[in-house]
Amino acid sequence: MGLQQTPAAERVHIGFFGRRNAGKSSVVNGVTGQQLSIVSDVLGTTTDPVYKTMELLPLGPVVIIDTPGIDDEGELGALRVKRSYQALNRTDIAVLVVDGQMGLTPEDRQMMDAFQKKGIPWLIAWNKCELSPLPDSLEHAVPVSAVTGEGFHQLKERLAALMPQEDDGRKIVSDLLTPGDLVVLVVPIDKAAPKGRLILPQQQTIRDILDGDAMAIVTKETGLRETLSSLGKKPRLVITDSQVFGRVAADTPEDVLLTSFSILFARYKGDLERVVRGARAVEQLQEGDRILISEGCTHHRQCGDIGTVKLPAWIQRHTGKTLSFDFTSGTEFPDDLSPYRLVVHCGGCMLNQREMKYRLSCAADQHVPMTNYGTLIAHINGILERSIQPFPELLKALAT
Repeated sequence: MGLQQTPAAERVHIGFFGRRNAGKSSVVNGVTGQQLSIVSDVLGTTTDPVYKTMELLPLGPVVIIDTPGIDDEGELGALRVKRSYQALNRTDIAVLVVDGQMGLTPEDRQMMDAFQKKGIPWLIAWNKCELSPLPDSLEHAVPVSAVTGEGFHQLKERLAALMPQEDDGRKIVSDLLTPGDLVVLVVPIDKAAPKGRLILPQQQTIRDILDGDAMAIVTKETGLRETLSSLGKKPRLVITDSQVFGRVAADTPEDVLLTSFSILFARYKGDLERVVRGARAVEQLQEGDRILISEGCTHHRQCGDIGTVKLPAWIQRHTGKTLSFDFTSGTEFPDDLSPYRLVVHCGGCMLNQREMKYRLSCAADQHVPMTNYGTLIAHINGILERSIQPFPELLKALAT
């Protein structure tokens, strides 16, 4: 991904849902003006949600999601239907594609109920309108025809009207800064670091600092002391990668605010208070308790991987307990979290805000504490309280 591109997690996700052969893939292709999805008369051609990032006028940078049919049958079909419903958790705007000749079916109405329950803005694309006109009584609907091309301009205009405001007020760190402030970012460069580039949270944080008219200085953990001593003024904030939290805390003067990329992103995408309380819940773990460690992306795991190797070892060393660990990655996140006494999630840089908040809500609804990698590492290192000092409102909430 080039630096000029909007990250997928920051794009509006538009999901297309409907029964098999309602014309979802044809409507996706009509909206995008591209052959993004395979079109076939064979039922169930789309077997898994398909995600495609693109620039779509007048909507801007988006992720298009084409999903399997919501009326699929059999054991495998039920799994496909489940994955379509799971795609709702990262859908910002939904389009229900209805075959105009069949009209609204029970499956369609069930999906409409799901849109409303999850608070997702939605529209109906009434497909095959050349054969069956749109009923006057049907709201939230746009007549379209994948055959004649009718209605797709209007559908895109209606979707654009549902787009969230570009600036929703969320900031990674710039709201903590004033123009001219100096921020030092500590970025380890080791075998796990991507060759020739910074990872996404680091890129985004630097950009947000610059957007706030502040200054960013980037250094490795081995050069932090020298960097701090060479500065002409005290930095407003030091932000570190979680894996070197302990060393960075020791090298950062007590009168300089310190936090981590993971803690910033817990606030940016989810609920920092809940994540902090989740980190503290590690103290309540008992012998044999089961812990879920979940990552939002899929990647090749290396020797010494933080999620599957380092975190389990750190948690067991800190608690002195023998614990059981399960691991998930990508789109997989269990519906039933009741077997777990703690969920530890990655920073979620590859997940959009809706998906991250959904996962937090799942844990909260089932009374399972949930935290993220960096916040838990700060707690284990005994520096969690210091690392949340930049957030006075959080400190006030935790004190009550």
